[in-house]
Amino acid sequence: MKKFAVVLSGCGVFDGAEIHEAVFTFWAIKKHGADYQAFAPNVDQYHVVNHMTGDEMPEKRNVLVESARIVRGEIKDLKEFRIDDFDGIIFPGGFGAAKNLCDFAFKGENMSVLPEVEEVILQTIKAEKPIGAECISPVIMAKVLEDATVTIGTDESTAKAIEIMGGTNMAMNHKSVCYDPKHKLYTTPCYMMAGDILQVSESAEAIVEAMLKQVRC
Repeated sequence: MKKFAVVLSGCGVFDGAEIHEAVFTFWAIKKHGADYQAFAPNVDQYHVVNHMTGDEMPEKRNVLVESARIVRGEIKDLKEFRIDDFDGIIFPGGFGAAKNLCDFAFKGENMSVLPEVEEVILQTIKAEKPIGAECISPVIMAKVLEDATVTIGTDESTAKAIEIMGGTNMAMNHKSVCYDPKHKLYTTPCYMMAGDILQVSESAEAIVEAMLKQVRC
């Protein structure tokens, strides 16, 4: 059975992983006959946001602990990731990808990437296995991988930042998957373009199907 690592960044769109994107990624993997293991970095979130009001809350939360909420506790520290155990890796979006896995949300094209996140990406590239990135997480790939071709949809400011970092953004809709053969990199816009939960499910399923076609060849 094929197996993917899925990297989460917390729990909740404004300060962690986008829950719909994460859950539909897990759902699509299982639906198409594969399996998964969730991972997250064992670090503090950048901040905590009240998802009802959008206000910052005066508390601290841990990315690994919060991510565990999405997968009923079945999760591992990202530092335990070994590419030999998997056929590929997928990064759902959410502001946590841009705040906790990297600092794109604050520094744009001058961003830096969490070292353990960069390490798992480079492990996967070295093993010549596919990487998937949804929503805003393709900016991480544009930073780590030279001349990466990705899609985050049609957001002009994000596309410009990707280009400044040396990447290329392909304007695509929510159901489209951009494939960069140089890096075996698959990206899809999800909520960068999707208008509702149904469209997010279509986006997540599309990227999982595309990646499974490659690993089953």
